[in-house]
Amino acid sequence: MTRVKRGYVARKRRKNILTLTSGFQGTHSKLFRTANQQGMRALACSHRDRGKRKRNLRRLWITRVNAAAKDNGISYNKLIKNLYKKKIILNRKMLAQIAIFDKFCFSTIIQNISTK
Repeated sequence: MTRVKRGYVARKRRKNILTLTSGFQGTHSKLFRTANQQGMRALACSHRDRGKRKRNLRRLWITRVNAAAKDNGISYNKLIKNLYKKKIILNRKMLAQIAIFDKFCFSTIIQNISTK
């Protein structure tokens, strides 16, 4: 039988892990075992925080729209309800951008949905 030299697949796998963790501090970027643990942890945290970022941004948009709506004398709840009633398709992100950068347009929207 011919001799089989081992190590290509394992070396490639280890090298991939070490390149993933190349920016980490200390042995977390040098030694395979700790790098593997930290790499898995980093991937898990990034997966979790992508969902968290979406939640936080939605909360921020709602807070901004609520503050701008209160300045115009309407509550956030009534604003959203009237938008749906009038079939105006503006999501919270767009409303927050309008409230920050174009206050006149935002007040016009509120006047349009407040009239019966």
